Amino acid sequence: MPVLKYEDAEIQHPAPGIERRLVYLDKLLTAVLDFSNGPQTAPDPMHAHVHEQTTYVAAGEILFFMDGEQTEHLKAGDLFYVPSNRLHGIQLLTEKVRLIDSFSPLREDFILFR
Repeated sequence: MPVLKYEDAEIQHPAPGIERRLVYLDKLLTAVLDFSNGPQTAPDPMHAHVHEQTTYVAAGEILFFMDGEQTEHLKAGDLFYVPSNRLHGIQLLTEKVRLIDSFSPLREDFILFR
């Protein structure tokens, strides 16, 4: 069955205050990230990866940073995208934030995370 219920998804803990759940196929990965470690006084370090990324802000508020672009204040319902190899990062503005990230190609580092 092509269904993964939230409560049945394996939970990964990539860092304190972050839970990550994955669903993926051969060429696409979606990650649900639940943050409970906000608000933050400074942004997370900027990073880049070869993967194209789209993100939906499902809950909470963040600042979104991308190299060469204006900083954006985003809230639930907003989206952003990141082209391959562009420096980017976020800063949590609320205690809890939920982001829905999609990546292509697959984030093998997420799949192999244990």
